[in-house]
Amino acid sequence: MILIINTSGTGIELVLNDKFIHIDAEKQAIALPTAVMDFMAKNNVQMSDLSAIGVIVGPGSFTGIRMGIAYAKGLGIGLNIPVIPVNVFELYLYENPDAFVAIDSGRGDFFVASKIHKPCTMDIDTLETEQMKCPMTVGHKPYNLMFAKNIVESKIANKDFEPVIPMYLRPSYAEK
Repeated sequence: MILIINTSGTGIELVLNDKFIHIDAEKQAIALPTAVMDFMAKNNVQMSDLSAIGVIVGPGSFTGIRMGIAYAKGLGIGLNIPVIPVNVFELYLYENPDAFVAIDSGRGDFFVASKIHKPCTMDIDTLETEQMKCPMTVGHKPYNLMFAKNIVESKIANKDFEPVIPMYLRPSYAEK
């Protein structure tokens, strides 16, 4: 059984097999451990039933991503199971593999990726030109976190996963 953890946005999102929950939480770091335990208990799942943990590594909230990764890694080490990174672009492209993903960063630019574009940031002028190289643009609507389970399963089966590190596409405010 695979647990998916997403703290890259507002609140906490969890997936366990075909079950999904979104929890509004102002303080993700305080709410996450209880949310996971409650969600697993509600679904009659024990920690020992987990075979892997998938965690969303970005792009998204700087602090949320770091906190989610730290929690997932802690669980993975304690349970001796793999922790598999999943980025938001993979979720969008899972459903629409030929799409151009453009996510408004909220800071005057966009996080983008596609089969032909490595994840990066783009200004609106560049985006308008580059998105024309793909048949459709996605990213303006929420992604389906349920796809993360399939992505994690595929990465495990193909032994095709990197270390779990945050996906930062630009420097933090502190680095500037």
